[in-house]
Amino acid sequence: MKTIARILALAAFAATATGPAISPALAADPVFPPGARVGLVPAEGLAVATEFQGFESEDRKVKVGIAEIPTAAFEAVETALKDGKPAGPGSKPEPFETAAGKAFITSDSGKDGAVAVRMYSVIVSGGGKFTGYIIAQSRDDAAKPLSDDAMRKMLATAAVRTEVPVEEQLGLLPFKVGDLADFKTVRTLAPRASILLTDGTEDTTLDGAPYMVIGLVTAAPDKPDDRARFAEQAARTIPGIRNMRLTGNEPMRIDGTPGYETRLEGVAGKDDTPVTVVQWLRFGGSSSMRIIASSTRDDWPKAFPRFRAVRDGISGK
Repeated sequence: MKTIARILALAAFAATATGPAISPALAADPVFPPGARVGLVPAEGLAVATEFQGFESEDRKVKVGIAEIPTAAFEAVETALKDGKPAGPGSKPEPFETAAGKAFITSDSGKDGAVAVRMYSVIVSGGGKFTGYIIAQSRDDAAKPLSDDAMRKMLATAAVRTEVPVEEQLGLLPFKVGDLADFKTVRTLAPRASILLTDGTEDTTLDGAPYMVIGLVTAAPDKPDDRARFAEQAARTIPGIRNMRLTGNEPMRIDGTPGYETRLEGVAGKDDTPVTVVQWLRFGGSSSMRIIASSTRDDWPKAFPRFRAVRDGISGK
């Protein structure tokens, strides 16, 4: 069944905020880019990147990107290799040992014009919660290019952590969340862009525990008269809700800023559980803050005051 984290990560949240460059503190310790559950010991000359999740050299010609993909990705590659089947197009994955345990690596070489480029990808199990994905490249015209041996040694230090500290996650956001309303789980959906709050886990389904998703959208209505249409259209794109019915769409002020509240009802999950959803938009300049909050209809009376507490505790940095 699709879960909150997988479904709502597809929501159109986007942000342009970036964090400061961070250099590794100890060469022997894995470094986790802020908000990431995958890290490694970066090679000499690499620092945490500021424009993507990963590491890069000063001249940006050696790069290591880090991401999370569904748990099933690791299982699919492992099963395909056991069965002697192709795991997909491109180079064949090879078993690869890392600090996090068993992994699979692919490597290729090519050219960008006259410059030779070596490319690598590694997938590693995230303990049944996710698959860690690392993609790396080194150009021969880099100030300090990495040899094949050096790249593999670095990738072999790949490590995972099961949780990211809440304060670390919140610190990446381009806004402050002052009240978590006792939500038990805080999970980054998109680095520096959006976050999930829920009483369940990231594996909770949409018909389970109450949840909120908070982030920025790089869009806003051109005119105040367009806000109602903009809010309704945005609400109807909320994923995972079926038989959606609009029950309210009204202007309001949120922390003194023009906004819109849109309410919907529908069903979610394999049992068509009745759910209630509220979307708050807070307008400002060329972007908007978007808050989606939902619970089962039975839980709504207790959940809604908590949703409002979180909403009212959000402020700019």
